[in-house]
Parts: sequence; C-alpha cells; structure tokens
Amino acid sequence: MTLPKISVVVPSFNQGCYLERTLRSVIDQEYPNLDLIVIDGGSTDSSVKIIKKYQDKISFWVSEQDKGQTDALVKGFSKSTGDIQCWLNSDDLHEPGTLSKVAQYFSEHPDKDAVFGSTIWIDADDKPLRVHHEIPFKRFIWLYTYNYIPGMSMFWRRGIYEQVGGLNPEFNLAMDADLWIRFSNVGEIGHVRAIWSRMRFYPDQKNRRLREASDREDQIIRVREWDNDRPSFLAAKRNVAQIMRSVWKLASGCYPFGYRRYMERIEAK
Repeated sequence: MTLPKISVVVPSFNQGCYLERTLRSVIDQEYPNLDLIVIDGGSTDSSVKIIKKYQDKISFWVSEQDKGQTDALVKGFSKSTGDIQCWLNSDDLHEPGTLSKVAQYFSEHPDKDAVFGSTIWIDADDKPLRVHHEIPFKRFIWLYTYNYIPGMSMFWRRGIYEQVGGLNPEFNLAMDADLWIRFSNVGEIGHVRAIWSRMRFYPDQKNRRLREASDREDQIIRVREWDNDRPSFLAAKRNVAQIMRSVWKLASGCYPFGYRRYMERIEAK
C-alpha cells in the first residue's frame, strides 16, 4: 500500500522551550511520506536554532513576523502538499505511531473526510495529568455544549479543507471550532478512542490566558450555525445536549476514573 502524504503544520512563536520536543514527536515516528512545515512568527529565543537543527526533515519553514496563529496556519497549509492534513501546536506532542494509524484509518474509511482521536493532558514538564477521551462528533451536542474535539488529535483530507475554503482568518482563538463545524456541513467526521496526542496544560497556555476572548469567538460561530433556527428555548436545548453528552461519556468509559491504573499499564509497556 502506498502511504498517503501527511502534512503536519507547526505554528510557533517564542516556544523554544517546547519546540524541539514537538518536532521530535513527529520526526521520530519515521513516517515515510511526511510533509512537515514549521511557521515561526519571528521568534527571538532559541526557536530558529532548533528549526535549523532539523531542517533536513522539514519540507518548508520560515521565521518572520505574522498576524498570529491563524495567519501562520493559513500560510502553512498554503505550502502543504499532503493528502491528509493537520496542525500541531508547538507546545503539544503527537503520540508515537500516530501518523501511520491515521493513514490506515483513512484507507479503511473512504467515507470519512476527517477523524479525531483522544489526547493526554500533560504539564509543562511533560508529566501526564489525565487521559482525555471524548464521544464521537454529534452536531446537536457540539452546538449546544462546546467544542470538544481535541485539535491536536484531529486529521482531515486535503479535499474537505479546500472545499470549505480553509481556515477563516477572522478567528484568532476559535479558528479550530469554526473549521470543524464547517467540515461537518459538507462531510463526515469520524472518531477513534486511540490516543493520538499529548496536549500541554499550563498557566501560560494561550486559550487559558485568553479564555474570555475565545468564548466570544465561539459564540459568534454558534449563532451563525443556528441561523434562522436559533432556538427559543436555548437553555433547555443546552441542558438536553449536556445530559446526552454526560450519559454518553459515562456509558462509554470516557471519564478518567480509572486513570491511574491506565497510566500504570501504558508506562509498563
């Protein structure tokens, strides 16, 4: 089987303390058809030195001032050549073997245009905090709860990205939520329980520092998607969606009650 080319876009700005671990998490998988792209926003720390260290494994990189993360991602995907695309923030990690598993998934599921897996939350020192499993994407639940798709574990076919017009530069924080819901308007989003990434959770994390702004962008997206059907009983629909989500997570074992034993098993391998 000819493995599809996978484009991994890494946006970064002054993240030299994490960047090398991020790049290694992709490169060390030794996926044979990798298109790794690094878009640095003109960092003044050790980032450029780190990028140059691995430039023989990188298809394209640049370090120049940009307009923020979404602008960097738009630039990165415009340079990408992969059949499958994703992005990985420069403080997050991909799990070993993820790219091969993603390639296999798309080969076995030609009806799916995108797919997301699970993630592990880690702290600034890479210490695992908890496993984060999610339920499959369901539009009603997503629209009336929150964006529960872990972006660092989300992959999609190039065709659907082009079909929806790519990322919207109007969103600087909720650009992922905007892209996912537009994917769902024209295609099928799959889901697996496999752990495909590690998301760093620490005080300086962008979405934690700018939570209010992120929530405002998220609300704009939801109002747009409600369109003329904006519910008269919004609170009731939110309650129903949250109950559905909670029951589904409980029934499918998504809650981390058995986290310690789970971590003991994977660390023993």
